[in-house]
Amino acid sequence: MPGTRTTCAHLGDYAALRAQAALHDLAGQDGAAPAFAQDDRSRHVVDDCLASTTTLWLPVYGLAAAVLAALGAWLVGRGDARRASAGEV
Repeated sequence: MPGTRTTCAHLGDYAALRAQAALHDLAGQDGAAPAFAQDDRSRHVVDDCLASTTTLWLPVYGLAAAVLAALGAWLVGRGDARRASAGEV
């Protein structure tokens, strides 16, 4: 997942700017409300981006784990067969 964190951070910054533009009328009333809305929206966008990327890569991780488990089982079985053929049971 190279570059994912950077890309998701940029998406979060963009979402914060969009929230600021959408809430520009509230800035005169209370400065904390738009800032909170920006931070909240940015955090949600970054979280969604990271979750989506992780979900996309899960099959790759699962396949790698299955290959490693199969390789380990094959090596153990091969060693057992070698010892059995040599009469070392």
